[in-house]
Amino acid sequence: MRKLLLTLLILVTCGIALLAAWIFGGRQVSMFIDRFETIEIASIPIHSVTYEGSGTGGWLTVNDVHLSLDDINPKIGLSIGSTKDNQFAVASGGKVFALGPLSSTTENAGDHLAVVPQAGDEAFLVTRRSALSWPTPFDFNFMTGHSPSWKRHMYYELRWKKPSGATLDLLWRYEQPFYGRQLVPGDGWGSGFSVHEGSTGLIRVDIRL
Repeated sequence: MRKLLLTLLILVTCGIALLAAWIFGGRQVSMFIDRFETIEIASIPIHSVTYEGSGTGGWLTVNDVHLSLDDINPKIGLSIGSTKDNQFAVASGGKVFALGPLSSTTENAGDHLAVVPQAGDEAFLVTRRSALSWPTPFDFNFMTGHSPSWKRHMYYELRWKKPSGATLDLLWRYEQPFYGRQLVPGDGWGSGFSVHEGSTGLIRVDIRL
């Protein structure tokens, strides 16, 4: 009997420890799993890309999806602008990837640049989500009293390949909160663009020429 009780106690203790680790370290566990496996939601051809900013920071709009370029890790060192021959270009790590000619002189004025894929380009915006969500029992919104019960990561990846074989890969990570449907009609998974200091935003730039 004592052996059975001891075994049950050990199992309960391990269960509590695992639950605590999931609650307090769920974000880190999810990010670790995401390095190996995520779930693809959509892969949509890119029809247009526009940039609003001063060369560093600002916003990149892919189709109708707005992706921030602010608060980028200094190691990435991304910059966006135009080349001498009026090509929309992305530069990082000493490499420059030209997406194509600026779409028009009227659209590309001041801090606004625009481009569309050229014939032969393979350009897609891929959306993926985490395979593992994590509980957020201690997230409180004192303004509305309505707080998320779960969160997961959302990934937005710009993939652009030129006929020459040159490729550009930009990857953003954001958080997506889940609100219990029983609280407010129509609730569920919210916007996939929530930020968390130190872990969201543009996380990868890969240029291969």
